[in-house]
Amino acid sequence: MPLSFRYFIFVALSCFCLINCAKRGSITGGPKDETPPELLRVTPPNKSTNFKAKEIRLTFDELITLNKPDRQVLISPPMKNKPEIKPAGTASKTVKIKILDTLLPNTTYTINFGNSIVDYNEKNPFAFFQYVFSTGNELDSLKFKGSVKDAFKQKLDKNISVFLYEENEEITDSIVYNELPRYISSTLDSTEFQFSYLKEGKYKLIAIKDENRDYKFDPKKDKIGYLEKSISIPEDTIATLSIFKEKLDFKFSRAKQTSKNKFEIGYFGDLENPTVEILGKFPDTLKFETLLLQDPKKDTLNFWVKPFFEQDSIVFKVTANKVIDTLVSRYKDQYKDSLNLVSLETTLKLDQPFKISANTPIGKLNKNQLSLIDQDTLPVNFTQKWDALKNEISIDFPKKENSKYALQVLPNALTDFLGNVNNDTITYILNTLENSAYGNLTLNFNNRKNDTPLIIQLLKSDKVEEEVILTNSNTIDFRGLKPGSLNIRVITDTNGNGKWDTGSYLKKIQPEPIFYFEKQLMIRANWDIKQDIDLK
Repeated sequence: MPLSFRYFIFVALSCFCLINCAKRGSITGGPKDETPPELLRVTPPNKSTNFKAKEIRLTFDELITLNKPDRQVLISPPMKNKPEIKPAGTASKTVKIKILDTLLPNTTYTINFGNSIVDYNEKNPFAFFQYVFSTGNELDSLKFKGSVKDAFKQKLDKNISVFLYEENEEITDSIVYNELPRYISSTLDSTEFQFSYLKEGKYKLIAIKDENRDYKFDPKKDKIGYLEKSISIPEDTIATLSIFKEKLDFKFSRAKQTSKNKFEIGYFGDLENPTVEILGKFPDTLKFETLLLQDPKKDTLNFWVKPFFEQDSIVFKVTANKVIDTLVSRYKDQYKDSLNLVSLETTLKLDQPFKISANTPIGKLNKNQLSLIDQDTLPVNFTQKWDALKNEISIDFPKKENSKYALQVLPNALTDFLGNVNNDTITYILNTLENSAYGNLTLNFNNRKNDTPLIIQLLKSDKVEEEVILTNSNTIDFRGLKPGSLNIRVITDTNGNGKWDTGSYLKKIQPEPIFYFEKQLMIRANWDIKQDIDLK
């Protein structure tokens, strides 16, 4: 057999074997690496005393990176000049902490790394490593722990900072605005916090959702929680804080033109008795008509003015809560608002009116331009109610189960503040369901301590579906509930004003207590549920 032919046969058989081998399996790369980095050396050694170094080094057995060190790494006591921590955005086997501040004498420092140190490839964390050193002869060794909850929400935000301020004769409540705390901790992704390596003494305990990451309280951005009395270490060992967003002192913010005839005037705090006046000199023939409405969804006043007039800016004198201010807005010829109607709900319960809202203030309703018929085309008597504050029209009428109705809004039925009318006929198809399509819920509250009113709220995806105020009874019935899951929130209305009130740090007012029922209730069609709730 010729040599070339034998070579050809050899190559062909080799290729065949390789193809068959390839069919049997593929290279997987082996199991995923789930081993965290291993710490090889620490310089200076962990838990050093009489510390004088300017740099700390942590050396690992593999390449690592730092994951969100600005949020994960906590240094307590905090330093005015934050240390430089590397690697920043790159991979290295060494973490370097360069100290840029003058350290306090005879003080124990802790550097908590959280889950910030991760290996370069798989991001396995070197979890919750803590580097400790003392500038004195010994390490402080006391501990304190606790938990944080949100005063209003059922779920706590992540990364709540917890501070300890050392009590002395000079300490004041303003320290949380101006000074760094003595010790800091954090909840990270949980609700729990712990302080370690504390020295004996009395402390003020504060929790803050520190949006600026500057270890100070900014009422415009941050939530805060506090204990009324100081804690003593080591006698006190545990505490629970409830954080809340303060209601700011009333203040106007700015005025802004949003359409040809509409201005928005922002404010902070609770609003009482607002008025808006246009300042300036105008021709005697120019007579303004204005309308002021409070926006139900945000801290804004909507100020409507007609007619439009040409000038560079407009000046407002604004008054509310005994506060008087002057605001200026640029004024230009923008588009004119047209009247657009919005229906809020077309599937109605038997005791529920149909509501129509509008994007501009409704000025007049002509009932003769409305007609309502049932599914047999017979006319249905109805009543209408105009809520100027909500800018809504309610159409109420007697309803039957499992029926359909047609409401016609004929041209010129509605006229808004600017003189716009609806030009087209709009037909709304309304319907009702059988009573058996809804569920009923009875709640019975046990262990109620006094006669303080309770605000009972049924929540669906954190939105209030139903709300009642319970005064002299311990039982409440909800009828005609839509099927689906509901949560129950109970507000202790301490001041009896019918709403939840937040707290104030400086006034030493805690927010009104809120209780969440731990179970989610499932409402089913044609089903009655009775639920006992212990108010603990």
